[in-house]
Amino acid sequence: IGKAKDSKKTISLKIDHRTSSHLSLLPAHPSSSNHCTTCISRGEHEEEKTEKRESQPDIMSTIKSEVLAANEKYASEFAQTQKGSLPMPPGRKFAILTCMDARLIPSLFAGLKEGDAHVIRNAGGRATDDAIRSLVISNTLLGTEEWFAIHHTDCGMLTFNDEKMSAILKEKTGCDDGAYIKWHTIKDLKESVASDVRRIRGHNLTPKDIPVHGYIYDCGTGKLLPVE
Repeated sequence: IGKAKDSKKTISLKIDHRTSSHLSLLPAHPSSSNHCTTCISRGEHEEEKTEKRESQPDIMSTIKSEVLAANEKYASEFAQTQKGSLPMPPGRKFAILTCMDARLIPSLFAGLKEGDAHVIRNAGGRATDDAIRSLVISNTLLGTEEWFAIHHTDCGMLTFNDEKMSAILKEKTGCDDGAYIKWHTIKDLKESVASDVRRIRGHNLTPKDIPVHGYIYDCGTGKLLPVE
């Protein structure tokens, strides 16, 4: 049970760790006539994929063993800290929306430690419906009072558009499911930050008094550059 407090009320949350939700990236086609012919026998394709997976060696075994070894070390030291008793609401009461790029480590560039802040990540750090869902939960139930939208230089989302992504997936999979997904690519970095800040601020579920800051992380210098 976790609690988030504000000046008016206390909200209790009960988290069932036995269950989890999964979001599908494949929306339904507008009509059955839009299915590509190669996808009609989807069941056969899935059986072929399963057979291939079963016959292939575990190519991730090295990475998997490294991750588990690192976790063993972390867990052995964890008991000597007070981290296991950290409360659910972030102690510094703010949230960061940023990109999944491996070069961005918010704990380093924003000075975070466990329990400080929420970090919400996706490709590009875009203010998608799901990112806003997380921000709204962060504020409404867990008490964050300030938000940051942070994009970055040399972002992969600058290198393609929806049409190109759909074509790549069509060639790779034989399916045109990718044509029905909005990929939230970026044409202009400053404008993408400004647009996302406007979208977050203007959303009906965003509190009118919550500060929303826009920044670009410079991958060449490590600096956060403000976007007005």
